[in-house]
Amino acid sequence: MREIIRIDDPADPRVAPYLSIRERDLAGREGRFVAEGKVVLNVLFSARRFEAESVLLLENRVAGMAETLARASAGMPVYVAGQNVLDAIAGFHIHRGVLAVGRRGTPPEIGALLGALPQNALVVALVGLANHDNVGAIFRNAAAFGADAVLLDATCCDPLYRKAIRVSVGAALKVPFTVARDTHALLAALSGAGFASLALSPSGRVGIADVRPAIRTALFLGTEGEGLPPELMRAMTTVRIPIAGGFDSLNVAAASAVALHRLARI
Repeated sequence: MREIIRIDDPADPRVAPYLSIRERDLAGREGRFVAEGKVVLNVLFSARRFEAESVLLLENRVAGMAETLARASAGMPVYVAGQNVLDAIAGFHIHRGVLAVGRRGTPPEIGALLGALPQNALVVALVGLANHDNVGAIFRNAAAFGADAVLLDATCCDPLYRKAIRVSVGAALKVPFTVARDTHALLAALSGAGFASLALSPSGRVGIADVRPAIRTALFLGTEGEGLPPELMRAMTTVRIPIAGGFDSLNVAAASAVALHRLARI
C-alpha cells in the first residue's frame, strides 16, 4: 500500500507547488507543471516522459485512484485533503479532486529529437498558435493519428500549460515535442533531417486527398485568421482541405484532425 499523507492546513509547505493554481499558470512554476484528472495522470505515470513529484487528491477520490497510483514511481508522495482545504490550496473549486505536479526537465534539441525518430515519420509543426485549447486539441489529434512528434516555434503557447494538458487528455505528456527559436530554424532542421514539409492553408494548391505522403512528412499549421506566414508557405508544398462554398475555413484543431487522418500511417 502506498502511504497517504493527510493535509489539513492549506499553508502546509509540502503542497506549496499547488497553491493559487490559476495565478501561477500565468506566472510560471519554476520548472514544474500541474496535471489534473484521472485520465491525464494515467498518461503521466504510464508514458514516463516527465517526472511526477507528487499527487494531491480529494479524500473521496483515493479509493478510485489505486490502479492509477500503482503506475507511479514508488517514492512519489500522495497528499490527501478535504474539499475545503483542497479548494483553499488551489484558489478555486476543484471538482475533479485529482491533481499532480510534474517536472518539466530540459527539452530536447530539435536536431536530436528529429534524429531519434523512425525513418518513416510524421511530425506536426505549429507556428504562432497562442490558444491553449487549439494546441491541446492538436496534441490529442497527433497522438490519435500516430504522429511521432510536435514541433513549435517560439511564438506558440506552452503545451504544458494546465489547460493545454487537460484539453489534450494527457497527449502533451506523451507525444515528444520541442520548441525551435524561429520558423527558419524549424524549417531548416526538418529539411536537414529529410522531411518533406506541407503547409496546410485554405488557399493551398493541392487537395489533402491528393497528397502522397513522403517517407518523412511534416505538417505545418498556422494560427487562426492569419495562417502561416507567406514566406514560409513559399518554401513548401501548400495543401488545403476542400469545404463547402461560402464558408472560410475549419478551426485549426479540426483541420489538423482531417489532415492527420489523411497522412497517418496507422
